[in-house]
Amino acid sequence: MYDIIIVGAGPAGLTAALYALRANKKVLVLESKSYGGQIVNASLVENYPALPNISGFDFATNLYNQVKDLNGEIKFEGVIRIEEDKTVITHKNSYKAKAIILATGAENRKLNIENEEKLVGKGVSYCATCDGNFYKNKTVVVNGGGNTALEDAIYLSNIAKKVYLIHRRDIFRGEEKYLSELKEKDNVEIIVNSTITKLNGENKLESIEVKDNNDTKQTIEIDGLFIAIGQTPKNEIFSNIIELDEKGYIKSHDGVHTNCDKIYVAGDTRVKELRQLTTAVSDGSIAATIAIKEMED
Repeated sequence: MYDIIIVGAGPAGLTAALYALRANKKVLVLESKSYGGQIVNASLVENYPALPNISGFDFATNLYNQVKDLNGEIKFEGVIRIEEDKTVITHKNSYKAKAIILATGAENRKLNIENEEKLVGKGVSYCATCDGNFYKNKTVVVNGGGNTALEDAIYLSNIAKKVYLIHRRDIFRGEEKYLSELKEKDNVEIIVNSTITKLNGENKLESIEVKDNNDTKQTIEIDGLFIAIGQTPKNEIFSNIIELDEKGYIKSHDGVHTNCDKIYVAGDTRVKELRQLTTAVSDGSIAATIAIKEMED
């Protein structure tokens, strides 16, 4: 029997574990892949208070080590179901807890067009900082309009010979400072009001087809495509008991409590306005603190 089981070892989950362990609770963190969540792929984190210019990998590793140094138990097992009695079932085992915190984050959203899955790792990537160095002095495309896409394009502009930034609208969600920086770069071309409709290539990506709002089509020969069009949660495994919104995010009336007693939510996996590193760690600390308080009441 654990006091708290946390599903997910991203910033929200690990912060929740840190707070619970410091309160002398018996904690288990379950993670299906690797620790760190999405932030581990960020080459540079500049907007976290008092920690400027730290890499996402270093941030995640420091947080992971903090949890391990407090003898936190982290198991890399994929959760397949949870029950209302706070039983968590993985592919390998089942675990019981007094409280559960769901902090499963979100995954990269795909274009869902022909050849996308086939060409992953053969020219198609969702992580510029992971794969960017493979495209030194080559031609690449970044698809998206948020901060991730703009930062990816900036990062790649220092590696690739040519960078196209393609966005389906003419207004970007990302910060103006990033967009301004891109506009000043000679090797960056911004294409707006356009959608990628097809990926060409058999054993590797060779070109993409792009259609604008007037149905005008063009083919662009490229070596790499970096897709940065947002994220999607993976909460179907909880849908037997947890209430989700139409996009699959976990509903919470106050940002912490779910519709099930003693099952809490934290981080990008919940319905929220802002999904950032700061809000993830905030969610984790609040969820753990409330879980501990209500456990002891």
